Amino acid sequence: MNDYSYVFKAHSSYIDEMYTQYKADPTNVEDGWRAFFQGFEFGEGEFSVSNGALAASASTGEGFDPDEFKVIGLINGYRRRGHLLSDTNPIRDRLDRRPHLDLEDFGLTTADLNRKFEAAKEIDFTETKTLQEIIDRLHKIYCGSIGLEYFYIAEKSKRRWLREQLETFRDDDNALKLKRKKRILEKLNGAVLFEKFLHTKYVGQKRFSLEGGESTIPALDAIINAAANAVKLFGKGTENYPISDVQEVVIGMAHRGRLNVLANVMGKTYEHIFNEFEAQAVPDLTMGDGDVKYHLGYSSFVDTLDGNKMHLKLVPNPSHLEAVNPVVQGFTRAKADILYKSEYDKILPILIHGDAAVAGQGVVYELAQMSNLEGYTTGGTIHFVINNQVGFTTDFDDGRSSTYCTGVASVVEAPVIHVNGDDPEAVVIAAILAVHYRQRFNTDIYIDMVCYRKHGHNEGDDPKFTQPEMYKFIKEHPSPKEIYSKQLIARGDLQAELAQQMDKEFWQQLQDRLDNVKENPLPYYYQESEKAWKSLKKKTDAEDFEISPATGVDTSILQGIVDHLIEIPADLTPLSKVNRLLKTTNKLIANNTYDWQLAELMAYGSIMLEGKNVRMSGQDVKRGTFSHRHAILFDAKTGEEYNRLNDMEKGQGEFRIFNSLLSEFAVLGFEFGYSMATPNALVLWEAQFGDFANGAQVVMDQFISSSESKWQRNSGLVMLLPHGYEGQGPEHSSARLERYLQSCAEFNMTVANVTKPANFFHLLRRQLERPFRKPLIVMSPKKLLRFPECVSPLEDFGVGQRFQEVYGDPSAAIAKNAKKVRKVLWCSGKVYYDLLAKQRKDKIKDIAICRIEQLYPFPHTQYEAENAKYPKAKKFWVQEEPENMGAWQFVLSTRRKDGLDVVSRKASASPASGYKKAFEIGHDKIMTGAFS
Repeated sequence: MNDYSYVFKAHSSYIDEMYTQYKADPTNVEDGWRAFFQGFEFGEGEFSVSNGALAASASTGEGFDPDEFKVIGLINGYRRRGHLLSDTNPIRDRLDRRPHLDLEDFGLTTADLNRKFEAAKEIDFTETKTLQEIIDRLHKIYCGSIGLEYFYIAEKSKRRWLREQLETFRDDDNALKLKRKKRILEKLNGAVLFEKFLHTKYVGQKRFSLEGGESTIPALDAIINAAANAVKLFGKGTENYPISDVQEVVIGMAHRGRLNVLANVMGKTYEHIFNEFEAQAVPDLTMGDGDVKYHLGYSSFVDTLDGNKMHLKLVPNPSHLEAVNPVVQGFTRAKADILYKSEYDKILPILIHGDAAVAGQGVVYELAQMSNLEGYTTGGTIHFVINNQVGFTTDFDDGRSSTYCTGVASVVEAPVIHVNGDDPEAVVIAAILAVHYRQRFNTDIYIDMVCYRKHGHNEGDDPKFTQPEMYKFIKEHPSPKEIYSKQLIARGDLQAELAQQMDKEFWQQLQDRLDNVKENPLPYYYQESEKAWKSLKKKTDAEDFEISPATGVDTSILQGIVDHLIEIPADLTPLSKVNRLLKTTNKLIANNTYDWQLAELMAYGSIMLEGKNVRMSGQDVKRGTFSHRHAILFDAKTGEEYNRLNDMEKGQGEFRIFNSLLSEFAVLGFEFGYSMATPNALVLWEAQFGDFANGAQVVMDQFISSSESKWQRNSGLVMLLPHGYEGQGPEHSSARLERYLQSCAEFNMTVANVTKPANFFHLLRRQLERPFRKPLIVMSPKKLLRFPECVSPLEDFGVGQRFQEVYGDPSAAIAKNAKKVRKVLWCSGKVYYDLLAKQRKDKIKDIAICRIEQLYPFPHTQYEAENAKYPKAKKFWVQEEPENMGAWQFVLSTRRKDGLDVVSRKASASPASGYKKAFEIGHDKIMTGAFS
């Protein structure tokens, strides 16, 4: 054993100084000091020898036992790695995670167990205690039903706070009062008997039961009640970390346990749920096809234990695991911005995960990376993992490489509380601690509740096919409610007769409700944003899309917006390229020609002057992927941002624009959720290239195109997808227009491919002008952003103007010779200008070029009116995409009677050629074929 006497003779401040040098670079200190710090871990910033009796005796060296530092190392070892030994698995032995917490790991032996150490005071003993007593307390705190994983958190104050909270809770045998214990049992009763009742009455029906994880219900109940009374329970916090009460909770979860949460947390009436099982309810298909009962959402307004009111929202979700997560976050952020002035303490998102999904779905990682970003933060989320140790039928050994399913938490330094689902009190303590942490620090925290799944993936699935040993044990294993009842009775907290009576009464209550005893649903009070939705039209039909509403704006107002856009503050030093941009803009305005960026910013500005907000996000949206937008200017000297649409006038709406992380799936889901929360804000997401939206196809399929039909949830979200064939290869050409058109039916959304700036202006304004909301998919241009001919005069934006679904051929010569026109070339988007150039160059007067600006809903009336002008003409559809892509198949199926033919690139497996020459050959063939 090395002689560390020089350490104990050193002054405490000197030891601290040496340790600081060691942490900066171990080579900064001599070998002896380095060995000392390495061997005993020196508290990892959690323990300082400058405090307490240990420091005093160490600094003098008088009678000091050098083994004290070994005990300190042991204590900090338990704090760091005790979770690896914790008793959190209710159905099988923990794997050996090599926690290195044996005595010999710290240079101690069993002979030291009866020795007393001053280090005992580090874990709040008031006097010296034996090593055995120290270890017993450490086991009780860190290796019981709760294991706290938190040492990767860089901020010392958070680590210290978590340590103190856990050690206080876990060292208190009466941490929960009798009232709380009875509440836990009541909630467990509700959870367990609800599942048992459904299993008895509806044998074999899918319900994705919560059995094995019923402690989820008292946990959610505890979260809601603690959140509503945060100030009373936790105090007002500190100046840096103030605490306030939560007024609204938004929950997102997959299907497992959803019905139980609806019934026992959200307050959805049992009669309503039973009707869905009995299939007694006659479906109203006028608003869509509906969804299965375990995907549905719900809203309620409940009384908490202390008499507060709490809004609860369970967001509807598809089967696609974890896809609902970013939607919840976006919905929460919108509510915070609109109702609570961005005070995130007032609204709490809870995401309930499955263990296999939280480890295996990439959107969870994307969401973690969003959690602290300015444009996407919601002030911290409580993640509750129902860890039933199996994904579908796959054991966790085959489902992940990380030690825990919650490995993603460490990416953003979110603590994880691992807890045994068979210990409801520990689960509730974890829930309360999570609320306190979230309200104090406004960052994410995870609860990993390790439990089991009593049945297979669903109630008709036999889990023994893949898990025979585990399910043999589970079959005989008592429910959390049975275990807890026995504990309460054994401790004298509850009489056996009372427990039996509670079971009997609750069962009878369920039976009465099934026997058509009508229930009164909870009263619900609509929030302002919900009232706005209620005032809008829900059901739409063809008549609603015959003609667009007038969306023009007084030209004097528009001129004011433009003047504001081109005026740069005197204290801003713009980049030289921005100066050139402004000069170009001034020339355009002088010639009464307004390009794409002006039209877009004018649309946003005019909406904001009406008192409505605009939110936009995506990769590089502040400047625009193709540097056309420049909604935000950056000071060349300081890097500070200047929002060009701010401060136009008092009372205007806000322009919130955020460059996103490199994510499509999570960010698009977030913006969809944001749009669901309010109909009176224009919410936009722009893909860097339209092709990149492929990564967000889940959100498109599961939410944007279908949520109205499945859940009667509307959205006015705008997706801007850069699209156009300019020889940039397969990954930068096609936004996959065909995929969006294939999803169009029942007037579920709008798909547009616009060719004029003024028309884009009206298209954006129309989103908020119509008495209903539909998602809008725009094949956004690239070349046309600066194309000299793609401009509009100011009068095209003025009062009385509206979105044009169809443009006929603008040529006077064509109009004069309409009856002699032999071909009509129908097209959409950028290819129009290519056709126009060919028509002009060759002075063609017998071929008309018409374009469809809105592909869905298809503008039959306007289309037929244009065709009627050319009675002898053969009709063609011309597109730059391959024949099996683009709009052709959609147009063909929509207008079968027209005898349309197509001019396009040949059918292809790839969206576009990567070779410039091949692109040009394909382009020339389209032009030649169109005008042959």
